[in-house]
Amino acid sequence: MLLVKSKYKIAKRLGAGIFEKTQSQKFALSETRSKKQRSRAVSDYGRQLLEKQKVRYTYGLSERQLSNYAHKAFEEKDPSSALNTALELRADSVVYRSSLASTRRAARQIVSHGHITVNGKRITTPSYALSPGDVVSVREGSRRSPLFAGLAEKNPESMPSIPKWLEFDLSTLRAEVKSIPSYDSSIGNLDYATVFEFYSR
Repeated sequence: MLLVKSKYKIAKRLGAGIFEKTQSQKFALSETRSKKQRSRAVSDYGRQLLEKQKVRYTYGLSERQLSNYAHKAFEEKDPSSALNTALELRADSVVYRSSLASTRRAARQIVSHGHITVNGKRITTPSYALSPGDVVSVREGSRRSPLFAGLAEKNPESMPSIPKWLEFDLSTLRAEVKSIPSYDSSIGNLDYATVFEFYSR
């Protein structure tokens, strides 16, 4: 698991959206003031490094993991879409996207501790690759765990929005991957094309 010593320090460099705990109005205002103070030209290498680090910390990956994902995706017809698909269809990402965990870090822990099944089979690898048709569920023996206590009784309207490529049943704590996650470079704060530039140096 990726260990992060100073999330606030990293988020000031890469952007508030990197970690859930830094996604606040107070932090955003502080970041705006800091950017004005340190505004300067950034080299191509610096820009590429920042984008690569954004992806790393957003998905909680080691340098080696991201490098492997990027090099494999670069062989595909649409590298950016391929990389997005690989990262979004990790087991921990699906657990997070389906609202079974409130943060990506919590999702990684939930998977690694064996609380999740895929198509009825228990898994413990956060990077486990899912495909359309796969069903992710909370293991029967884990449903009474404090991790999921009260989740089934929550009002669906109070839950975060679920991506269109996922179908989630709150009453059964079950999510199904319905399709390949779509990727739009104009949406979101991750620039995969720049990440490929970094690795192609």
